[in-house]
Amino acid sequence: MSERLVPGDTAPAFTLPDADGNEVSLADHKGRKVIVYFYPTALTPGCTKQACDFTDNLSLLATAGYDVIGVSPDKPEKLAKFREKESLKVTLVSDPSKEVLEAYGAYGEKKLYGKTVTGVIRSTVIVDEEGKVERALYNVKATGHVAKIIRDLGI
Repeated sequence: MSERLVPGDTAPAFTLPDADGNEVSLADHKGRKVIVYFYPTALTPGCTKQACDFTDNLSLLATAGYDVIGVSPDKPEKLAKFREKESLKVTLVSDPSKEVLEAYGAYGEKKLYGKTVTGVIRSTVIVDEEGKVERALYNVKATGHVAKIIRDLGI
């Protein structure tokens, strides 16, 4: 199982393709805070709710200095379908190798309907302007998570 990040850690660098196949790097956001969230599968109810919540609050988060990047193992084509179907404004990137998911501690064993399975652990890592982990939240719920982040960050 991959190691979980803790506040003060350097956020693992990444460059991944977005829904249009363009490369998105964490380094592109240096000087801004970044909410990197990890979700299992596009076009599923929980992941849709979470992505829509981030989209609905994107301008509020951006005004407060936060960029948002959603990471899943889905291929860019599926992310594009997800974005179009749900009118998402959040940046979605593809990590089919799961290397970034593992580097962030967002892939490993988890409980699903009482069974232990290996997969994406719904997680959110907030990275500060210098690329350090400010907060690392694991096993988060899809519903209400964005509202909780906004409350916790005092936005």
